[in-house]
Amino acid sequence: MLYFDYSATTPIEDEVLDTYQKVCTNYWGNANSIHSFGVACKNLMEESTSQIAKALKVKNSEVIFTSSASEANNLAIKGIAHKYKNRSKHIVTTELEHSSVLETIKFLEAEGYQVHYLKLDTNGLIDINSLKELLEEYHPSLVSICLVNSEVGILQDMGVIKEILKGYPLTYLHVDATQAIGKIPIDLTDIDLCSFSGHKIYGPKGIGCLIKKEKIELTPLIHGGKSQTIYRASTPPLELMVSMAKALNMVLKDLDKKYNYVLELNKKLVSYLENCDDITINSNNNCIPHIINFSLKHIKSETFLHALEKQDVYVSTKTACSSDKDESQTLKAMGKDKNISTKSIRISLSYKTTSEELESLEKAIDKCLNELNFMKGTY
Repeated sequence: MLYFDYSATTPIEDEVLDTYQKVCTNYWGNANSIHSFGVACKNLMEESTSQIAKALKVKNSEVIFTSSASEANNLAIKGIAHKYKNRSKHIVTTELEHSSVLETIKFLEAEGYQVHYLKLDTNGLIDINSLKELLEEYHPSLVSICLVNSEVGILQDMGVIKEILKGYPLTYLHVDATQAIGKIPIDLTDIDLCSFSGHKIYGPKGIGCLIKKEKIELTPLIHGGKSQTIYRASTPPLELMVSMAKALNMVLKDLDKKYNYVLELNKKLVSYLENCDDITINSNNNCIPHIINFSLKHIKSETFLHALEKQDVYVSTKTACSSDKDESQTLKAMGKDKNISTKSIRISLSYKTTSEELESLEKAIDKCLNELNFMKGTY
């Protein structure tokens, strides 16, 4: 199998899986129980919390375990909106966000909140003047911006954004870092809330995390007794917590070396794709090298995806067909026409991707382009 869909999910590391199994076997008690076995489990939970806090340079009390990045995004956005609704019912975001952000914000919009979408340039970067204008006019309770876009890989200049928001202490900044954690260095200084997921960093599915700075309060999504935190009631899934802490520390090790390796793979693949007449590359110099998005001139994206699948090559697309409803929101927001935004393919790379796999991918793309274009009579 040739796997190029690492932005969708990653395989669990052997060491992480081993950790999961050991915790399941030896620490299967309830960390909320007050007997000695429960206390031992609680101590392990607190150790995992401390490991994540140390890795991200935040306080232990600022780590909230969730079931996923989607839940973390929901908790951050709804939690802020509901807690501070008397202060402001305005929210600022972009059209580049993951559906777990956009759909959450649509839900709040139906409740009477006002949503303002930032202007973007043709590379997908936020128009800073647009941000300043919206902050000044509406004084929103929340600005929610993904650090790295999941479809094209656009990396926002978070340093500039954070600096602007310093002038608005009653507006909180939420950053969805799901596609950034484990790929690029992240500085959480002056970021109020940050979401990410275990299964994107070679950990298990079913566990995510929200970093919430101490100064902030949230209205919980899940009410109940105090658990790992007052903001998220449930029996702690200890084996998932410990496994994600393990995965995070592993993925952050030698991060620069891993990044540079993926960058070299990216350069090789982009060089190849630039020489394909039927392909337009949508990712640009403002994108991380782990994600390469391109569009096909004469072939539907799902047709191309399934052609690659027959060769045991796996990529992804959000554009299931060329109808308006399936137009890529990201590419549309970047000003791309429908012929581009309805025919996109995403290839995502990893430090686990080999040069041999990349060569095999290029051969598979060649084969599919030749066969599908011949069938369409374009040659």
